[in-house]
Amino acid sequence: MLALPLSPALSPEGEREKGVMKPARTYVGTSNSPVVTIDGFADPAPWIGLAAEMAPFPPSAGTYYPGLRRVIAPGDVAAWQSVAQLLEDAAPFIGGGFDFEGFELLEASFSMVTSQPAALDPAQRAPHFDSTDPAYLALLLYLAETPGTAFYRQRATGIETVSAENLPVFVAAAKRESAAMRGYIAGSDAHFEQIGAVAGHAGRLAIYQGRLLHSGIIPATHDFSSDPRSGRLTLNLFVRGKR
Repeated sequence: MLALPLSPALSPEGEREKGVMKPARTYVGTSNSPVVTIDGFADPAPWIGLAAEMAPFPPSAGTYYPGLRRVIAPGDVAAWQSVAQLLEDAAPFIGGGFDFEGFELLEASFSMVTSQPAALDPAQRAPHFDSTDPAYLALLLYLAETPGTAFYRQRATGIETVSAENLPVFVAAAKRESAAMRGYIAGSDAHFEQIGAVAGHAGRLAIYQGRLLHSGIIPATHDFSSDPRSGRLTLNLFVRGKR
């Protein structure tokens, strides 16, 4: 497990830049959940090359991710070292955006959305969350131009961030509602209201709490390619912050 202290925090509001990086912090929903984005954070080309070398990816196992996921482990030397460097570069933005003093890496992977809409399980049709732990952060590096990621409020319960306390209520409503949903959610619908979004520009890093309801924006014209050079390739990192 990779653990890192944080550097002195750069402001995530956008008035400073690190090289050509352009950071910004916004807040979504009535919960005012912070979402940090850094444009120009990484050159996608080397990451795409690493992913292509590690392809083909296996189907996602043990998660509801609608596609392929290749976990990056210490044995994947080049990719693991690149992840470590990326986390060092991201540390000031994690500290400035979420008031943490350090963090540990929980998982790193390359991911690609490849599941056709008609093949989705009910749980894959609705917005999801990664963890109820408020210190659990998702770092998403977009490696291809995509519509991005949207954030949601469950209309029946008003839930935007899932906690240990409201989890049973969220799950019960989601099970009822997802059975009536079809394909990937697109914007607001009868069950979920979109409360924000991050455009998936190649080279942009997005950081948000895993408890925030979210879903990839998968349009009807999406190419469900499994080729890292042409598909919806992202680098997905999950970390736990420390105060």
